[in-house]
Amino acid sequence: MDGPGGAYLSGLKLLARRELSEAQLRARLARRQFEPHHIDVAVGRLREERALDDHRAALACARTEVRIRQRGRARVERRIESMGIARDIARAAVAEVFAGLDEAALLEQVLQKRLRGGATLEDPVIARRVHRYLIAQGFEPGHVSAVLQSRIKNPESRID
Repeated sequence: MDGPGGAYLSGLKLLARRELSEAQLRARLARRQFEPHHIDVAVGRLREERALDDHRAALACARTEVRIRQRGRARVERRIESMGIARDIARAAVAEVFAGLDEAALLEQVLQKRLRGGATLEDPVIARRVHRYLIAQGFEPGHVSAVLQSRIKNPESRID
């Protein structure tokens, strides 16, 4: 089926597989060589029917990034924005997901995982590497430094 109906059905199939942002859906429909006008009509209809919702897509992405990939606030926000979602929607989704989350415990989990295999923070090279890694994962630099300093001074202190 060609035209707006075909674009609509293709969009619906794509959204049945996973939550997509409007920008992602538009790009995928364009790759399937639908006319821009047909894409606009299909996206409008999908939005109207609430099959397409950037806020819902942002929440789904934020939950995945935090629960599965164990990312920090900044990294999650960047990931959502990379999906073509507006910054204010991204911030709202991140705030909602992190509202019921203990960020200190999450940071501690990521640190524990990173230090598996007998690595210790007593080696300054490893400590710097771990510090860079945790910041790259989106954790706040000041908080990372405080946790690492605490761990270096008292290697047995950790949240389980």
